[in-house]
Amino acid sequence: MRPSIAFAAIRLLESAGYTVVVPDTQTCCGQPGYNAGDRAAARALARKLIAEFESFPHVVAPSGSCAGTVKVHYAELFADDPAWRARAEALAEKTFELTQFLVDVAGVSTVPGTFSGSVTYHDCCSGLRELGVKAQPRALMDSLPGVRRVEMRDCEECCGFGGLFSVKYPDISGAIVQRKCESIRGSGAYAVALGDLGCMMNIEGRLRRSGDELTEVIHIAELLAGPAGEGG
Repeated sequence: MRPSIAFAAIRLLESAGYTVVVPDTQTCCGQPGYNAGDRAAARALARKLIAEFESFPHVVAPSGSCAGTVKVHYAELFADDPAWRARAEALAEKTFELTQFLVDVAGVSTVPGTFSGSVTYHDCCSGLRELGVKAQPRALMDSLPGVRRVEMRDCEECCGFGGLFSVKYPDISGAIVQRKCESIRGSGAYAVALGDLGCMMNIEGRLRRSGDELTEVIHIAELLAGPAGEGG
């Protein structure tokens, strides 16, 4: 949906001294099927992803929900299959959300971004609750001299997307994202940064439909990496 996020993640990882490999045949991690109760489809995609990625020393995703699926839910998917469960657990040990990897593994304290302005941060549910991603993106944002970080009210509250939740319960989802957008606007920030594309699409869509054409919605990878061509 937004390949610029992936390219920004690559720039950040390369600037931290890592060689990035993107398997050409990779597909979905299986989270939509898992959330929908289609365990057969989720297991098929999980096996495929494990086989494609288990040979690498680290697996990094610019998405808390994808990383959370691999790190938290894959082992449960294979609870009745000891061999695949072991492979899932081994992959989980070396799977990280992007900012989590940059701070906790790579020890990054400076990033190449050039963003200038006030920014608030939305804590996406999977990254926060499944992976403990909270301080890492804020520390990296604070390393950017042009960024003035401001906290919104209820920054840890869900945006209402929730994968299939927004499809199954659109009225409830709409009320939740409306509350989130009011918190963003109430912060007075020029932009809101976040770490999951689903949340990003949901929040940006609501802001624009409600007439807000000014608030920038930016993925944390793009905020930290800066425009393509910068930072080496």
